Amino acid sequence: MELQEINQKLKETRDELLEILNGLSADQLNKRKDAYSWSIGQVCQHLVKTEELYAAAIRRGLRSKEDSFLERKPLDFLLDRSNKLEAPDIAKPTDEIFEYKDIIDKLNLSREKLNELLNTVEDPSVLSRRYFTHPVFKEMLLIEWVRSLYLHEQRHMEQIIEIRDGCK
Repeated sequence: MELQEINQKLKETRDELLEILNGLSADQLNKRKDAYSWSIGQVCQHLVKTEELYAAAIRRGLRSKEDSFLERKPLDFLLDRSNKLEAPDIAKPTDEIFEYKDIIDKLNLSREKLNELLNTVEDPSVLSRRYFTHPVFKEMLLIEWVRSLYLHEQRHMEQIIEIRDGCK
């Protein structure tokens, strides 16, 4: 799966996320099942933070002039929500109260910055030759960083639907 296909998946996934969020009230965005759970707003803030961190990692990986011969990692495990993953502190959301417009603006801005970065890559095959170390998944090719973004977002869309449907 190369960059053009991944970009399409990123767009489709984000469109689907925005559709899920469409029309949610402030109460729905900020309600938590319990003190240990995230609200929909917090999940969205986590998605924004993750996208910004991934863009920074990709940018740093692109600065490397050394090609890597890493094997591609299977990433579909990201969709298995029975496998709990702990977000690193830097990607955890705050306890602020979220407004719908702010969440949408932040999601749009983080995606815009990611797209700007990816559009500056003259030779997309470089993403399959360079890597950067992920705090959880270790050495990952840059193309896998990009691909894991839409898988990560799909994982959290399931979570958002559960929260939304449980808070009606």
